[in-house]
Amino acid sequence: MTTTARTLRLALLASTALSAPAFAQEDAIVLDEIQVDGSSYETEGSDSYTTDLISVGEKMTLSPRQVPQSTSVVTSKQIEDGGYTALEEALADVPGIMILNNDTGRSSIYSRGYEFDYLYFDGLPAPVSSIYGTQPDLSIVDHVEVLKGPAGLFIGTGEPAGSINMRLKQATSTELKGYALTSIDSNGQKRAEVDVANKLNADGTLRGRLVAAWGDGDDFVDGVENGVTSLYGTLAWDVTPDTQLTFSLSHMERDITPFNGLPTYDDGSLIWTDTSSGIVPDWNSFDNETTDAVVSAQHFFDNGSRLKFSLRQSNQQANFLYGYSGSTADADNNVSRLAWLARDFEQDSLALDVHAEMPFMLGSWVGTAIVGADWQKVDSTMYQARGTISGSWNLDSFDGSSVAAPDVDYSTRTDTEATSTGLYTQLRLSPVERLTLIGGARLSWYDATTEATTISTGATTTSKSNVDAHLTPFAGLTYDLTPRTTLYASYSEIFIPQTDVDSSGSLLDPVEGQQMEAGIKATLGYGLNVSAAIFNLQEVNRPVAVPDESYYIAEEEVRSRGIELEAGGELGNWHLGGGYTYTDTEYLNGDSAGEDFSTYTPEHMFKLMASYDVTQGALQGWSFGGRLTLMSSFSSRGIEAPGYGVVDVMASKTFANDLTLRLGVDNLFDEEYYTRVGSTTVFNFRGAPRTFNVSLKKSF
Repeated sequence: MTTTARTLRLALLASTALSAPAFAQEDAIVLDEIQVDGSSYETEGSDSYTTDLISVGEKMTLSPRQVPQSTSVVTSKQIEDGGYTALEEALADVPGIMILNNDTGRSSIYSRGYEFDYLYFDGLPAPVSSIYGTQPDLSIVDHVEVLKGPAGLFIGTGEPAGSINMRLKQATSTELKGYALTSIDSNGQKRAEVDVANKLNADGTLRGRLVAAWGDGDDFVDGVENGVTSLYGTLAWDVTPDTQLTFSLSHMERDITPFNGLPTYDDGSLIWTDTSSGIVPDWNSFDNETTDAVVSAQHFFDNGSRLKFSLRQSNQQANFLYGYSGSTADADNNVSRLAWLARDFEQDSLALDVHAEMPFMLGSWVGTAIVGADWQKVDSTMYQARGTISGSWNLDSFDGSSVAAPDVDYSTRTDTEATSTGLYTQLRLSPVERLTLIGGARLSWYDATTEATTISTGATTTSKSNVDAHLTPFAGLTYDLTPRTTLYASYSEIFIPQTDVDSSGSLLDPVEGQQMEAGIKATLGYGLNVSAAIFNLQEVNRPVAVPDESYYIAEEEVRSRGIELEAGGELGNWHLGGGYTYTDTEYLNGDSAGEDFSTYTPEHMFKLMASYDVTQGALQGWSFGGRLTLMSSFSSRGIEAPGYGVVDVMASKTFANDLTLRLGVDNLFDEEYYTRVGSTTVFNFRGAPRTFNVSLKKSF
C-alpha cells in the first residue's frame, strides 16, 4: 500500500468515525477497492516547488497547515532546477536560513541566530559538526524539510535552531526507472550521477534502488579542490499489504584540498583582492568517510493505528591537515605567520525509535495520540595537533609549494561518550471540526563523559554532564479560518546539558531554548502555499563565569525575535519559492545587555527562486528561471560584511527523448561580496564570482 493510499485511509477512517451511524453487521455493504490519487510524501516527479505532506518535527506525515510552527521544503524540482549537489546549496534557498560558507559539505547552517547541531535522515537524528564535512551528497535525497525554532519534543537535547530532515530516495518504483546525469562548470568542477530503480520480484512487493554519484575538480580559489564519491542503495519489502520493511545503506567519501578563508587588515577591514587569492599550501588535505544505515518496520492496523520501529547507525571519520593565515595582512597583502591544524576524528552514533500512532474518538471529538520512546548513543575520539610557521607570504601571489609541511605529532586526545533516553507523547484533539489542540511532553535522561588527555604526559581531565527526567513540554493549536487558511500558535522548548558547575560543585541546570510563535498558513487555489509567522525565542540558563573563581552561574539570557514571510508552489506556469525574514537578536542581561547576540545573523534576508515553463510558441518545452538573494550586513568579532545582492539564472530544455539540457550562470553580475566573516586572521570567505555551468540528464 502506498503512502498516499495509507494517508487517505486514515482520513477516511476519521471522517467515518465522525459521521457514519453504527450499522448492524448484517447491514454492512462491502465495496470494491477504490484507488484514489492524492497527496504523496515523495516530491520526485511532482514538478512542484511545494508538497502536501511533511514530517519534520513530527512522527507522522501531515500537511504543512497542521504543523503549528514555521516550516519550509526544498523539493526535488527545486534541487534539479538549481543544479544543487550539496545540502548547504539547497538550504540557501530556504527563508531564514543563513549559510556560513566553507568547503563543500563543511558549511555552518544557522536559523534564528543558532547553528543546527543535528541532521535527520528519515526522521532519525545524528549529530553534525560542520568542520568534519559529514553533510550528505544530495544525490540520495528526495527533498529537504526544515522546521525553524525549538523542536525538543521528539529529541530533547540540541540547539534551538530547529530541525533539518532529509527524506532519502525510496524504492517505490515497480518498473525500470532512473536517470544518468553529467555536468561541468567554468571552474572545472565535473560531476556524474546514476540512479536506477525497479521491482525485484514478479509482484513488485520487493523493490530496490541504487544511486551513485562522483564529483571532482577545482574551486574558484587557487589550489582548492572538491571531490566526492557517494553510493546509496535502498530496499522496500511489503511483507503484507499493511506491513512494510525498508532498509537503506549509504557511503560517502570527500577528498578536499581545503581553504580556511582570508585574514583582514590590522584594523579589521576586509580585503577585496582577486577572488582567486588565498592561503592554500600544497599539503592541505581533508579526507572523510561517512557510512549510514537506516532500517524501519511499520505496520498499519485496520482501525487506522500505526506502529513503527526505526534505527539509524552512523559512522563518521575525518582526517585533515591544513594551513591558513595566522596573522593579519599588511597594506601590501602580506602575512607574517601561518597557522596549521590537524585532526583525526571518528564518531559512531546509534539512534533507535519506536512509537505508536493511534486515532480515536472521544465522544464527538476526533483525536490522534502518539506514544513513543527513543534512545541514542554517540561515541567519538578526536586527536589534535596545531602549530604556527613564521615567514612572509603574499595573498595575491601565494605559492602553495613554498611552505614545507609540518611534522604532525598529536598533542591531545578527546574521548566523548553520550547516551540519551526519552519517553514522549503527543495528543492532537479536535473538539470542533475547525480547531485542533496539540499538547505533548517528553521526559529525557542524558549522561555524557568527556576525557581530554595530554598525550605527552598522560594527564587526563574529565568532565561529566547528567540530566535526570528533564521535562520538555509542547503546546499548540491550529484553527481553520477557511478550508484553505489556517491560523496557528505554539510554545516549544529544547535543552542543552551543561558541564560547568556552580559554587557547590553541582552541574548547572541545562540551558533551555523556549519559543512562542504565531502565524497563518494558506493554500491558494493556484497551488501556491503561503505563510506568515512572528516568533520570540529566548535562551535561558546560559553559563557565566564568576570573576576570580572556578565556578559558574546559570543566569545569562538572550533573545531572538522576528517575522517570516514565505511562499512556495505554482502560479500558472510559474514555479515560485522564497520569502523575507527579519531577525533581531540581543543579550537581555549582563554587561552585554542590549547588544546583538548572533552577529552572524543578518537582520534582513530576502530569497526568491522562480522558473517559468514555456508551453507554446517557438520556445515551447523550455524553462527559464533564476534566483535572487538579498542580505543585509552581518558581522563577527567587530568585522563587518556589507550587505549584498546576487542573481543566478538558468534555462533548461527537455527533448522528446527524455534528454534534459540545463544551462546556468551563477552570480550573473559578478557581484563582489563576503558570505562569511570570522576573525582578523581566518574564516573570512569571499562569495563565488560569475560561474557558468551546464548539465545533461537522460531519464528512462
